[in-house]
Amino acid sequence: MRRRLLAFVCLSATLASGCGLLPEGGTERRTVTVWLMKDSASQEFIDRFTEEFEREHDDLDLDIRIQEWTGIGEKVHAALEDDAADGPDVIEVGNTQVSQYVDGGGLVDLTLESMRDWGMRDWLPGLAEPGEQLSQQYGIPWYAANRVVIYRKDLFARAGIEEVPRTREEWLTATEQLDAGADQGIYLAGQDWYTLAGFIWDEGGDLAKDSGGTWRGTLDSAAALRGMDFYQQLQALGEGPVDADEEHPPQAGVFASGEVAQIVAVPGTARAIVQQNPDLEDALGFFPVPGPTAERPGAVFTGGSDLVVPKNTDHRDGAIAVVSALAGEKWNTELARTMNYVPNKTTLAKAVAGEEGVAAMAAGAAQGRATPATPEWANVEADNPIKEYMTRVLNGADPATEARRASRRITEALAVPVA
Repeated sequence: MRRRLLAFVCLSATLASGCGLLPEGGTERRTVTVWLMKDSASQEFIDRFTEEFEREHDDLDLDIRIQEWTGIGEKVHAALEDDAADGPDVIEVGNTQVSQYVDGGGLVDLTLESMRDWGMRDWLPGLAEPGEQLSQQYGIPWYAANRVVIYRKDLFARAGIEEVPRTREEWLTATEQLDAGADQGIYLAGQDWYTLAGFIWDEGGDLAKDSGGTWRGTLDSAAALRGMDFYQQLQALGEGPVDADEEHPPQAGVFASGEVAQIVAVPGTARAIVQQNPDLEDALGFFPVPGPTAERPGAVFTGGSDLVVPKNTDHRDGAIAVVSALAGEKWNTELARTMNYVPNKTTLAKAVAGEEGVAAMAAGAAQGRATPATPEWANVEADNPIKEYMTRVLNGADPATEARRASRRITEALAVPVA
C-alpha cells in the first residue's frame, strides 16, 4: 500500500509526542492529495475551501496540486497504476474521460455514496452519464459548461425581433430576418460537430450506439439525418466556412469584427468578444439553444469535470470526504458563482440565475448530453469523420450516402482499443 504511515512504535505517550506522529490534540492527521486542473477553480476558491475543510476535519490536511490538461491522460493512467507514496487520492477528470479510467479498473465504485448521500437523481445527465458504467457510478459530477446562443441585441432590435426564439422554427424564422444586407443571421462553422450533436439528440438520434457490447456509428439513422438537415438550414443563413470548425478562425473574433447577429458558444466567449470590440459590451445577450418545442431548450453537449477516487488510495474515507464537500451544495454553488459554471444539479440552477449568460447555460444544461461512453471514442475524435461528413453535405453531397460512409468510419474507430 502506498503512503504507508511511518511504522514507528513509541513506548509511552511522552515518546509518542516526540515521534512527530501525534499533534497536541492526540489525533493523527492524514494528508489527502487532490489533483485539480488548471483554471478549473480560482486560487481564492481553493484557499477558502482548504481552510474550511481542514477546520471541519481535524484529522485531515489537504494537498491540492494543480495539473495541466496537456498530457493529463497519460499522467492519470500512471497514477492509477502506481503505488507511489505521493499519488493522488482525488482526481478531477474531464467528464468524457471517465470511461477511459474505469476501463482499466483503477477507480473506486461510488454508487452507494451517490445514492445514499449525494442526491444523484438531480445530477446533470451530461456529467453523470459519462461517469457511470454498468449501473455503477465512478465519476461524481463537479461542474458543467455548455453552449448557448450569444446574440446582438441591437441587430435583433433593428430586425424588429422583440423576443428571443424558443423553438427551432422560431429560431430559423428570426435568423432569416437577421440575414439581410451586410448582416449575417448567424455565424456557424461547417464543422461545429458539437452543435450538430445537439440537433441529432433532439431528434432522438445519436452519434453511436452500443448494441450487445459492440459500438457502431449511427449518423445514418433517420433521426440523425433530420438533425443534419436542420443544421444545414441554419448554417446557410450566414457565411460560416463549410470546411472549418468554430476555432478556425476563432468565432469570437469573427463576431467581434463583423455584423454577425448570433453564434453558438459558451457564455465565456463573450469576454473574448468584448476584449476585441469594447463597443459590444452592452450589446450582447444570451438565450438557450432552442429545442423542437417551447417546453424545454434544445439538447447540448455538456463539457465539464467529474471527480474520481483511485482504487490505490490509502485514504478512501478522506478522499470521499473531499468529494462530498466539493460536489455538495455549498461549495458547488460557490464554485459556480466564482467561475461562471453550471452547478452539478438541476436543482441548483437558481444559484446562478442572476447572471444572464450562466442562467441561459444552466437552462440548457438540463438537456445536456455527452459523447458516447466508451474509451474508444478518443479514436473518433483523433481523426474525426463527423467533420468530413458535415463538409461534404454542406457542399452538396447526398446526406444519406455521406452519413453511411461516416458511420462506417466511426464503427471502425470504435473497434480499435485505445492504446
